[in-house]
Parts: sequence; C-alpha cells; structure tokens
Amino acid sequence: MNTKNYPGVSIRVKAVVTDSIILVIFIVGVTYLFESFQSVPDFMRIAAFVFIFLLYDPLFTSTLGGTIGHMIFGIRVKREKNLQRNILFPLAVIRYIVKALLGWISLLTVSGNKKGKAIHDLVVRSVVIYKE
Repeated sequence: MNTKNYPGVSIRVKAVVTDSIILVIFIVGVTYLFESFQSVPDFMRIAAFVFIFLLYDPLFTSTLGGTIGHMIFGIRVKREKNLQRNILFPLAVIRYIVKALLGWISLLTVSGNKKGKAIHDLVVRSVVIYKE
C-alpha cells in the first residue's frame, strides 16, 4: 500500500468537523425528545450523555471501521497489522481518549510519517485508510 492510500490532515479534519456537527444534532435531538416527556429518568439522561460524548466514536470505530464523518469522506480506521479488521473496542476507547485529550495536537504527526498516523493512531497501532 502506498502513501496515496493514507488520507492527509485535511480530509481527517473534515471528518472530525462533520462528526462535531453530527454530535450537536444528536444533542439537540435528544434534548427535544426529552422535553416531549413530562419526566425523564436520570439514568436515561446519563445514558444519552455517555453515548453522545463517550461512546459515539469508539462504538462506530470498532464496529463499523469509523464514525459517520469517516464514512462520509470514504475513510476507515483499521488495525495497522491487518487492514481488513477494525480495531477492538478497548483500543477504540483508548484512541478516542488520547484524541480528546490532545485535540488538534494529535494530528500534528499525520504529515510526518509515511502512513499518515496521528498520535492517537500511534498509541493503539491503528491506521486510517481510504475505503477500498
């Protein structure tokens, strides 16, 4: 696989921005949904918060190979050693935590290596590729 198969920073940023918009839509949708009921149990509010802010990225990445933003732009997150397989859920959680903690800083390494790996990819040995 040559470097043309590894997306650069710009397409990855577009995917992140798209995911941010999707998360805002989820937040607004859940807010309106909850407002339509007289009483919403706290556990439902907590579950919605956990999904939106903590599980969206890891669940989609581990099960589908990427978030909705990744899918829209035709990129996927795969295991570096086996590009046919998605990363495991625990690794997707670690990847997301590192990405969230470092923010845009994590993308600084994308253009500095031949596989276009961000810091969060380096940590869990994942790689972002164009969908085949």
